[in-house]
Amino acid sequence: MNERMNIVVVGHVDHGKSTLIGRLLADTGSLPIGKLDQIKRTCEINSKPFEYAFLLDALIDEQAQGITIDTARIFFKSQKREYIIIDAPGHIEFLKNMISGAARAEAAILLIDAAEGIAENSKRHAFMLSMLGIKQVAIVVNKMDLVYYSQEIYHKIKDEYTSFLKNISIAPIDFIPVSSKNGINITEHSKEITWYRGKTVIEMMDSFEKQKEAEENNFRMFVQGVYKFTANGDNRRIFAGSVNSGKINLGDEIIFLPSGKISAVKTIEVFNKPAQVSASCGEAIGLTLTTQVYATPSELICKVDEKCPYTTDRFRANIFWMGKKALIKEKKYKLKIGTNKVDVVVNKIESVLDASILEKSEKRNEVRRNEVAQCVFQTVKPISFDTIDEITSTSRFVIVDEYDIAGGGIITHAFEQEKSNEIPPGYHSFEIELKNLINKHFPHVNAKPLMEAISPFLSKELEL
Repeated sequence: MNERMNIVVVGHVDHGKSTLIGRLLADTGSLPIGKLDQIKRTCEINSKPFEYAFLLDALIDEQAQGITIDTARIFFKSQKREYIIIDAPGHIEFLKNMISGAARAEAAILLIDAAEGIAENSKRHAFMLSMLGIKQVAIVVNKMDLVYYSQEIYHKIKDEYTSFLKNISIAPIDFIPVSSKNGINITEHSKEITWYRGKTVIEMMDSFEKQKEAEENNFRMFVQGVYKFTANGDNRRIFAGSVNSGKINLGDEIIFLPSGKISAVKTIEVFNKPAQVSASCGEAIGLTLTTQVYATPSELICKVDEKCPYTTDRFRANIFWMGKKALIKEKKYKLKIGTNKVDVVVNKIESVLDASILEKSEKRNEVRRNEVAQCVFQTVKPISFDTIDEITSTSRFVIVDEYDIAGGGIITHAFEQEKSNEIPPGYHSFEIELKNLINKHFPHVNAKPLMEAISPFLSKELEL
């Protein structure tokens, strides 16, 4: 079974995410032998009622408080494919953890408690899924047993939430009425809800389409590290990273951005395995080159014969702010995109949206906690990226404020970089030095036309 899909499960605290996933594991036979009985015995010893959520909530704090704090990754299989289920926190204090989990997902299941109804975080989480570019979203109306499997309550939630989602450009695939506690509509249909003829949760997951970005999109790989091993005469420089999108083959001509260095792939290395002839999205690899170049970690590797990403210092983005302090116009922050880290400021706050009530405001100089905003950012030097409608993995970023991740966003538009007529510092002294070297070692060569030919490249190198 080669196909694997990442699905994030989100929802307001206590709406039943961990119970749903625990039930999926149990009902599909994905648990280790004896695990279910072990948890049940532990509950008996501690005089606690058994809950399927205990299969996941391994942290002591989670078991004590009954809330998911970190993002748990759960592996299991259906008859169609392998899944990595990401159980993301629902509590408002752990929204950052939820975003870090959802950023890796290709599809999402969003839970709503039928008895409690649509909560404020139900709306915030939908905003974040929209911002992260997750198009495939199924809504699970959970705890239907608490409302006696009422068709009226189900349709009320469906109508109200569908209206909300349209405003943020999410078209939900379907609404599934379930009772995770009782295993209703998780893997099989139930007589308790005869009025529902749609898919079960597992059928809905199997209907999600795998992202085409895996191999069919343009090749992208952020350099995570550059290694050189000198033992036994090995003098190769290895550029290591994980493939963000597309596919790379032996012999492919590649370019490092934003530096513009060009070479070709000599070997594709994989740790503790034989060398490969190609590598695809998700694989952790190391590349050696036919022509050695100096490139630093944080650069983005692309193929020369494919569409390159944007390289500029200004872009428009949608951002969800979670910092304790407000995002302030013209204040310096740290932007992290892939492995690249660079100083950034907000040039303009174009609009701000309250994620819970959809109230829009303009002409603001700050973005407060839990607000969504459209802003124009400027970095201190050019960075390379794609927009969200092209490649999601290279359009997502986070903003760091005082060593704390305070916001996450997606790039929606790239502005052309303004060209400067200023000569980079040190250019003249470097030019004179190079002229003297040419005249000394190659006295019969006219240095002037040679310098005119290479001066644009020298200028670019010094500027970088």
